[in-house]
Amino acid sequence: MIRTAIVRTVVVAGLLTSLAGTASPAVPAQAAGQVTAAQAAPFVGEWSLALQGQNGPANFELTIKVDKDKVVGQIAGAEMPAQPIASIAMVDKSLVLRYAFDYQGMSIDTVVSLTPATDGKVSAEMDFAGGAYVASGSATRKEKAK
Repeated sequence: MIRTAIVRTVVVAGLLTSLAGTASPAVPAQAAGQVTAAQAAPFVGEWSLALQGQNGPANFELTIKVDKDKVVGQIAGAEMPAQPIASIAMVDKSLVLRYAFDYQGMSIDTVVSLTPATDGKVSAEMDFAGGAYVASGSATRKEKAK
């Protein structure tokens, strides 16, 4: 239900923004190419994202891995099937993952940013439709099964 409210907000805001002609991305365009496996190494693994937005909490499961020397990912949520992520870059110290998902025939661009803090924690942010809806919180690496 929260996912539906988020998407509804994103769609309305996106339509209004595009009609006004003032859309600007919340995350700067990445001039560099795909992130290398070495750059992404601190982020490789399975993550739980606990985010908070204006419509309440949202939780996502994120996987980042190296497949044949290419860094790829996958994200899923309670109301969102797994979405592949192939566009991954480094912006300063943040790993930035870009993907789009379909909502009622409309493509919603999404940017996920993982930023390590000096205390060892990792902050997470999801930006939907170029800033129309933003949720932020924490990313916690899942423990590997022993």
